[in-house]
Amino acid sequence: MTFSLSTLLNLGCYYSIPLIMFIAFYKRVMRNGPDHIGYAVKKPLLLFFHHDEFVSLPPIVTEGPIAIYGLGGGTAAHLMLDVWPSLQLEGWEIDEILIDKAREYFGLSNLEKCNDVGGQLQVHIDDAFSHEQHRPSGYAAIVIDLFSDGKVLSQLQEVEIWLELSNRLMPGGRLMVNCGGVSESSLDGKVQLPSIDDIWMQNSTIKALAEAFPGQVNWKRMPESQGQNYLALTGPLPDLTSWSAMVPSCLSEAVKQWKPCRPFH
Repeated sequence: MTFSLSTLLNLGCYYSIPLIMFIAFYKRVMRNGPDHIGYAVKKPLLLFFHHDEFVSLPPIVTEGPIAIYGLGGGTAAHLMLDVWPSLQLEGWEIDEILIDKAREYFGLSNLEKCNDVGGQLQVHIDDAFSHEQHRPSGYAAIVIDLFSDGKVLSQLQEVEIWLELSNRLMPGGRLMVNCGGVSESSLDGKVQLPSIDDIWMQNSTIKALAEAFPGQVNWKRMPESQGQNYLALTGPLPDLTSWSAMVPSCLSEAVKQWKPCRPFH
């Protein structure tokens, strides 16, 4: 297979996969060859992007399958299985062409094979909101990274959808959500923030989550160099010291940045 950086960049522009993902995978392929994408690197391949945050999720949820809504090119799945190879992942992606290209160029098909410790990714080409094919026994966690035209899906700003999605979790399960950036309504002065701890109110998705699960939503914001997206995590705030000790050292400081959403009126 001929593999060039220009090929990766062209695919990335066309399919809206983050450029940083292509650079990281390009380095991996140049070092190990295209047949080894996803498994050749012993140390976790972290991107210093919001996908890395998803890697920190498995230690704070119960044992069980984890769903990824918005699988895209498989970035989150690659990272999570690199660090936690025994995970059972189910990825949902509506774009069949994107999945085909990810299988061809980015080793997604490797993740669909059961590895030496039983870890695997099962891919569903379907709408993540579909009621028909989801696991009846529920998920230990659901990673939600759903965007269209560069914006978070509008459904994720509705309380009802979060209540519905929470019903797909096992008891004690959690949602971890890429909530995008500052919402447009906060840019025209409509949102007045009493303190820096309340800047999460600039994001309509987190506001909907906080309304759906009062006192059970935590947030953080990525640094400017990593896109400044907001992230949300449902459930009680974990003990940050213990959590930081369970993740790769390069993520240990990042997990300490999570904060609870203070009640708002």
